[in-house]
Amino acid sequence: MTQQESTSTLSRPLLAAVGLAVLLAIGVAALGLVLGTGNQTEDVPGRTGPLALVSIDAPDSGSPACVSLIEKLPVGLPSGKDMLPRRELAAPAPPATVAWGDAKHDPVVLRCGMPRPSELSATSQLRVISDVQWLQLPGSGSSTWVIVDRGAYVALTVPDDAGTGPLQDISTTVRDLLPKQPVKTSS
Repeated sequence: MTQQESTSTLSRPLLAAVGLAVLLAIGVAALGLVLGTGNQTEDVPGRTGPLALVSIDAPDSGSPACVSLIEKLPVGLPSGKDMLPRRELAAPAPPATVAWGDAKHDPVVLRCGMPRPSELSATSQLRVISDVQWLQLPGSGSSTWVIVDRGAYVALTVPDDAGTGPLQDISTTVRDLLPKQPVKTSS
């Protein structure tokens, strides 16, 4: 057998093996595209469809301040690089309550007309955002922020990973809509 015949005999199986490997790789890639198994975010139960919220005491939820605020709230809230759309609330929805969120994010929930928070005292540390004073009530995985210097107490529950966008946007809306009042530290 000559050297040329020996090289030709070895080249054919090698070319066939390489060809099969390339075809296999193309087939796997095509199957991935067809089945859509790329980087998808799975819907987490409870993050799609109407959001069920427990009714809580909100004695001033029907006040003119709450009615006006609910009508003027933004349809979306910033959360990091994302914009959270308004979520539909499951019936029966608590009065003067709005939520924002999507399949990737825990909801941000606003409730208007709440009672004065018992944690509010003369020594409470308040945070001022866009000329609106907030009292933070830390929780597990989220914080509830309560507006304490307007005609109605407004609670905004924000997941820890949502950033400051929701507070900033709600502060601007409240500042422009509801007149500022002195903080009442006692009942």
